[in-house]
Amino acid sequence: MAWEEWEQLKGQAAERHAAQMQLNQVEPGMGGGPGAAPESYGDLRVSDADLAKIGEHAFGLFDRLSSKGDVAVPSSQRAAGDLTEQGFALGSGLQHVAKRWEEQLNSLRDACAHISNHMRVTTKLHQGDEHYIRRQLSSIDLLDAGFDEQAGNPGRKNPVYLPPKKQGDN
Repeated sequence: MAWEEWEQLKGQAAERHAAQMQLNQVEPGMGGGPGAAPESYGDLRVSDADLAKIGEHAFGLFDRLSSKGDVAVPSSQRAAGDLTEQGFALGSGLQHVAKRWEEQLNSLRDACAHISNHMRVTTKLHQGDEHYIRRQLSSIDLLDAGFDEQAGNPGRKNPVYLPPKKQGDN
């Protein structure tokens, strides 16, 4: 591939990526944004179905990586061994590439398995967190109610913080 063609392909990919990216904004009509009322933001909600779908996709990727990702590793290792035996320096380089491919593939498979397993328990864990937060907030509301009494007239400064009166002032 010629260098100019490579640069052209990189430019085209950057243009496609830039057209898809949106930062610090939401789709028009979706609420939120500067000046929007806090109640228009909504709550962050995730359903069991959403989490299950993420887990299924992660598991599917794990399966595909396991069945198709390491197809080249054994043949690359054999080729590297053959090249090394024949005295080619390329053999050790190919062996290094095959080893790194296998390490990265295993790392990616582990990450997919972790995501898949994590999605199975996330909803239950967060439900427990939600109940805990509600209990904590309700006890704070109870404490706040005790501090809602006013000590003085609204809008007037607390006399404790006023400068001391002189003897002639009333």
